Amino acid sequence: MVDRNERIGVLKGGLATEREVSLKTGAAVAGALREGGWDVVEVDVGRDLPAQLVAQGVDVAWLALHGRFGEDGCVQGLLEVMGVPYTGSGVLASALAMDKWATKRAVQDVPDVVLAADRLVRVGDPIPGDLLPAVVKPLVGGSTIGISLARTPDELRAGLQAAWKLHPEALVEAFVAGDEITVAVLDGRALPVVSIAPESGFFDFEAKYTKGKTEYIVPSPVDARTQAQAQRAAVATYAALGCRGLARVDFIVNDVGAPVFLELNTLPGMTATSLCPMAAGAQGMSFGALVERILHGATRMEPEV
Repeated sequence: MVDRNERIGVLKGGLATEREVSLKTGAAVAGALREGGWDVVEVDVGRDLPAQLVAQGVDVAWLALHGRFGEDGCVQGLLEVMGVPYTGSGVLASALAMDKWATKRAVQDVPDVVLAADRLVRVGDPIPGDLLPAVVKPLVGGSTIGISLARTPDELRAGLQAAWKLHPEALVEAFVAGDEITVAVLDGRALPVVSIAPESGFFDFEAKYTKGKTEYIVPSPVDARTQAQAQRAAVATYAALGCRGLARVDFIVNDVGAPVFLELNTLPGMTATSLCPMAAGAQGMSFGALVERILHGATRMEPEV
């Protein structure tokens, strides 16, 4: 448990393409903590982060970062060295979950986890047309930035070129048609399933961040058996990667009702209208209570000498 006398640093912003999303998460989290009576300082993360933490007297870090440098184990490792407890998953789980290829390889033999066929494609590699239609994703990153749907070889080539601008490796996955759902896992337990229904049929950056472009439904209308399987798969994936605190696992329900794993987010969006707070709210947990629950899970390694 975090002591009431400790100063909470909400780490937000950062150096990744998801900076703007992170700023919104950080502002919402800081506001909820202040309403709860906590001593809070907001820290816009840059390369001077160690100096900022010292100058601001941060005792515990609430990580509201998304993407590279914040969600991939880098900041987690820095905080471990500095001895500052932080929320969410540790270095290894964060690094694994950030790499979409590594994540899938880590869970490919886990019971209840169903995966789509995929290829890792580096700059200069042949175009894997055998997977069409396919979804192209930069190997690292989030917020659906750089993701595209390719139905033809030309679209696949264009999608890879766009993804390679963000990372020299891309994940090409066989497209799975179906309903998208997400399962938040909090301290190892699955929250209610949320259904995601984009107006366009494809949950890209525009669908995710343009008001009215996507409908979110909880309780989910998806078959109860499918929901239960998705919750088991989410918990199993969370455990296999060694996650802590809150994580969100995304799936597509295929034509036989099986939830096909897409990705796991170790630092999901956390505004009052984000998916994880929505799931928590479905079982009676307020946004403020969820933020405090995550705070009390903050940990660090103890020194050996």
